[in-house]
Amino acid sequence: MVYVAATLLLLANMTAWVSTLITLPGNWILLLFTFLYAFFLPAEYYPRVSWTVVIVMAVLAILGEVLEFLAGAAGAAKQGGSRWGIVLSLVGAFVGSLTGAIMLSFVPVIGTMIGALLGGALGAFGGAWAGEHNTAKTHEERWAIGKGAFVGRIMGTVGKLAVGIIMLVLVTLDSFFDLSARPIVTEAVSMLSP
Repeated sequence: MVYVAATLLLLANMTAWVSTLITLPGNWILLLFTFLYAFFLPAEYYPRVSWTVVIVMAVLAILGEVLEFLAGAAGAAKQGGSRWGIVLSLVGAFVGSLTGAIMLSFVPVIGTMIGALLGGALGAFGGAWAGEHNTAKTHEERWAIGKGAFVGRIMGTVGKLAVGIIMLVLVTLDSFFDLSARPIVTEAVSMLSP
C-alpha cells in the first residue's frame, strides 16, 4: 500500500513541478504535497519521507525562488533597467506565461510548457521595454533592457526548474527507498524473533 501512496505522491509532485512553467509556485506546491504525505502517512508505513528531507526541500524551494528572482531582475538591471522596468518585466512574465500556455494548449503537454516559457520570456521583454518608455533611454537601450529581461527570465525559469527536479528526485527516492537507511533486515529479524 505504501508504494501506491508513493506513486500518487510522485504523480502529484510531477504535476506541481510542471506548473512552474506557467509561473505557478510549483516548487512550493511540491513541498506542500510532500509535507502532507509525511504528516498523514501512517507511522507503520515504511519506507516513508523523513522530516529531514522535508526541511531540505524547504531550503531548496527558497533557493529556487531566489534564483528565479535574481536571474529575472538581474537580466534587466544588468542592462541599466529602472525599477519600474524591472517590476513591469515581472508582471509581463506572469501575464505572458499564462497567455502563452493558453495559446499553445492545443499541443498536448509540451505546447503548454513551451508556450508558458516563451510567453513568459516575451512578456518579460515587453514589460521591461514598456517600463523604460517614459525614461530618457534610447530605443537601443530599451531594446537591450528588454533583451536582458528576456534572457534573465529564461535563465531564472531554467534554474528554478533544475532546483525543482532535484526536489522531485529527492522526495521520490526517499518515499520509495527511505534515504534515512533504516536497516530493513534488522527490522525483519526483530519482528520474527520471539
